[in-house]
Amino acid sequence: MKTFLSIKHLQVTIPLLLLQSSMVTCLAQASTMAPAHISEEIPQAQLQGSGSYRWFGLHIYDAALWSTSGAYQPDRDKTTRIALDLTYARTLYGNKIASASIEEIEKLQLGTAEKRERWLAQMKTLFPDVRQGTHITGIYVPNEAARFYLNGKLLGEIRDAEFANAFFAIWLDKKTSAQNLRNKLLGSTGN
Repeated sequence: MKTFLSIKHLQVTIPLLLLQSSMVTCLAQASTMAPAHISEEIPQAQLQGSGSYRWFGLHIYDAALWSTSGAYQPDRDKTTRIALDLTYARTLYGNKIASASIEEIEKLQLGTAEKRERWLAQMKTLFPDVRQGTHITGIYVPNEAARFYLNGKLLGEIRDAEFANAFFAIWLDKKTSAQNLRNKLLGSTGN
């Protein structure tokens, strides 16, 4: 038994299919549109890459890197403003986030011991405790500062170009301890 579609059925079905296709396209575009606070900091920001960070199998956070071109290369480009948005998957204390950041900066051999102590104190006063779903966004302001947002609202900044370079190196330096995440953020397989 063959089924034939009537013209009337096609007149209804085709617009519905087109509407569904448009909705899927809009949803896909919405998921790659920068949040408002990132767009204000980086006009025409494009999602460059994203990935998850796990520690001994525990999901700690998801990360997304935003840049103007979507082709930021940390080893070649020190003048582009970028945003690194972390969405936490669990509860963590702000002091622990600051301490873990300094440990990673020290592993990369960046800054002096004195500077790292100062940076640690600044981060401890700035970073809040987080829980599942909390966003902390870091904005790299070339040759000036690192600016931080909590769920889209300005937390503050650390006005120290060397700190800004060291902080973003945690994820983007070639020697990062999170190579897989770095590759995903940069949208590459081994830059």
